[in-house]
Amino acid sequence: MADAALRLTTLAEELLGVPLPVRLRAWDGSEAGPAGGPVLIVRERRALRRLLWKPGELGLARAWVAGEIDVEGDLYDVLDRLAEFIWERPEETRGALEAVRDPKLRAAAGALLRLAGPFPPPAPPAEEVRRRSGALHTRRRDRQAISHHYDVGNDFYELVLGPSMVYSCAYWTEGGTLEEAQRDKLDLIARKLDLKEGDRLLDVGCGWGSMAIHAAREYGARVVGITLSREQAVHARKRIAEEGLADRIEIRVQDYRDVKDGPYDAISSIGMAEHVGEVRYRGYADTLYALLRPGGRLLNHQISRRPAPDEDAYEIDEFIDAYVFPDGELAPMGRTLATLEDAGFEVRDVEAIREHYALTLRRWVANLESRWAEAVRMVSPGRARVWRLYMAASAVSFERNRIGVNQFLAVKTPEGGTSGVALRPRVWNESLQR
Repeated sequence: MADAALRLTTLAEELLGVPLPVRLRAWDGSEAGPAGGPVLIVRERRALRRLLWKPGELGLARAWVAGEIDVEGDLYDVLDRLAEFIWERPEETRGALEAVRDPKLRAAAGALLRLAGPFPPPAPPAEEVRRRSGALHTRRRDRQAISHHYDVGNDFYELVLGPSMVYSCAYWTEGGTLEEAQRDKLDLIARKLDLKEGDRLLDVGCGWGSMAIHAAREYGARVVGITLSREQAVHARKRIAEEGLADRIEIRVQDYRDVKDGPYDAISSIGMAEHVGEVRYRGYADTLYALLRPGGRLLNHQISRRPAPDEDAYEIDEFIDAYVFPDGELAPMGRTLATLEDAGFEVRDVEAIREHYALTLRRWVANLESRWAEAVRMVSPGRARVWRLYMAASAVSFERNRIGVNQFLAVKTPEGGTSGVALRPRVWNESLQR
């Protein structure tokens, strides 16, 4: 079978109705498709079985994690070229790959099935989350989901994220470093919250403690940070002790629904709300509202997806759900804003920083790729491949405006209507100009 690449390209183009945008190299060493660009390598025939069994994003992800497909050249370029088939018209792609049911394309589909080899496909890679049961976003299920993603080793996260240990979108200026951009993001949030000496800050989903440390060290705040990840809590407490801030910061392994010691002057929720889910989001907003004093502020930093007609408000990504953030759900920013308002908040500012996240993700991918062998030893080859694909694909999604990230500044405005927000609130950006 010395022409597998040509046969595969021909069959795929017949089924999809358009030319393939990348060059293919098949398991027999043959190549076909446009020259001069990156090459998608199909190392094993069973990769086709995975794709035919689970058309679209999940089948491709399983083959990637298993090492059955790879890329020679620019991974971002490949993902950008394939975006139309993976994300932007997935129903058409899925329908074409399931064309065994369509008599008009039965011959091409049958040939592709024969090329793929005997069915069924192999079991999903070990890194895939096994099927879950029960209601979404119970305390127990949320703990399991958070553990799957965050308890893979603090050393691995430090390799990817760098010394800042900030796992959310940075805030960039021209020519800045990742560390500077993450510091600027933390400072931007502190300024939006108007933190002052002695203020009580609740950091929901505190990660490895970076926001808590910044707020206590730079602004004199007293901070409670909560996380469901025990590994994060251990690392955060160690950092806090080394900074000499143990008297100002408390780190708890606690669900946001179980926090009862309000009122707080301010609440930060940075990259956590994506885990809350549609069934709990109004309760999340109500809980944070109740925990704030009158006049207190919430800074909710959250990834969103683009709205589309005739779709549910929230959306689960197959690859992300199976390998990265189980049960994570994205909503359009308008839905988030409306829910915060329904809970009683006055939303005073929304800042969209989509391009900043693409830059952040590309830096994280560069960190991972530069220390690839070390990363593989820390976790597993499959887990490292999950992270490389997830971060690179996310960067492309931000760049193509499929998803965004927004900071909502909301106030628990007291009776009488005095919000405490400056007449020209964007002055918080002035300190970030260098």
